[in-house]
Amino acid sequence: MSDRASRPLRIGFLGPPGTFSEEALLSEPDLAASVVVGLATFSDVVAAVESGDTDLGFLAIENSIEGTVNTNLDALVFERDLLIVREVVLVIQQNLLAPPGTALADIKRVVSYPHATAQCRGWLRRHLPGVEEVAAASTAEGVRMVGQDRPAATAAIGTQLAASHYGLDVLATDIEDHDDNATRFVLVARPEYGIPAPSGHDKTSIVCFQFDDKPGSLHGILGQFSARNLNLTKLESRPTKKGLGDYCFIIDLEGHVDDEIVADCLRDLHATLPRLKFLGSYPAAGASGPQRRRDAEAAWYAADQWITGLRGRIRGGS
Repeated sequence: MSDRASRPLRIGFLGPPGTFSEEALLSEPDLAASVVVGLATFSDVVAAVESGDTDLGFLAIENSIEGTVNTNLDALVFERDLLIVREVVLVIQQNLLAPPGTALADIKRVVSYPHATAQCRGWLRRHLPGVEEVAAASTAEGVRMVGQDRPAATAAIGTQLAASHYGLDVLATDIEDHDDNATRFVLVARPEYGIPAPSGHDKTSIVCFQFDDKPGSLHGILGQFSARNLNLTKLESRPTKKGLGDYCFIIDLEGHVDDEIVADCLRDLHATLPRLKFLGSYPAAGASGPQRRRDAEAAWYAADQWITGLRGRIRGGS
């Protein structure tokens, strides 16, 4: 810990320079002041954190259009022992980029990260019908390929930041198919980094593994949250990779493990499930915490005091 405090944090992100990952990371002033390290793949990002080559890693976890980035979520759920320590949400603006002098009518091939291409498929179909889609390891890698190699009749989808890095022109802006296109990123760390203190606006992420031969398992899990009026912001099932029909549930809920009402819920889940994996309690994206969680915690404390009062009236045995 003392060594970490004596030097700037190193944070790995999906490179090269100009990715949406870098743009989202640099939007957080304290993270932007760290040493940021571009890596070739998201797998390299989590491996660097686990090995200690970087202190933290920055991962895309879900997109409002394309949904979960399954490889990254699965790495946290099944493959790595890392904690989420923050989330960042970035509104995504996709751009079509090409070498200077290229016209839209010249484009026969588009290079980008598959998730980014999928977010623009309607625009491509309308403006570049029949265009060939070529996959790249990241949006910035696609921009770099087009900027450095200058293949004929080829454009890239990416950030305006990447266009400036690699000498490309912006042929079209806002080419994503939906106005509410946003990507959620998470900052991950090794367990010894610790759980961030409550901020007043937090999320807790867990993975619930169910009994495969017990009916009503999901209903029982959800009942723990509804009984405490805890709001779920994400509920997703993922195959455990152990056999057909064997699923676990990834759950994000409002609140922090330091909140007694959340701790009480996790305690009951841990006692009743075959396995419960804690992915982290961390500051949520957004300016302020929801009043509903504060009201729920106040109600829990009132109920706890009521029970304590009743127990205090129990007479001793004869």
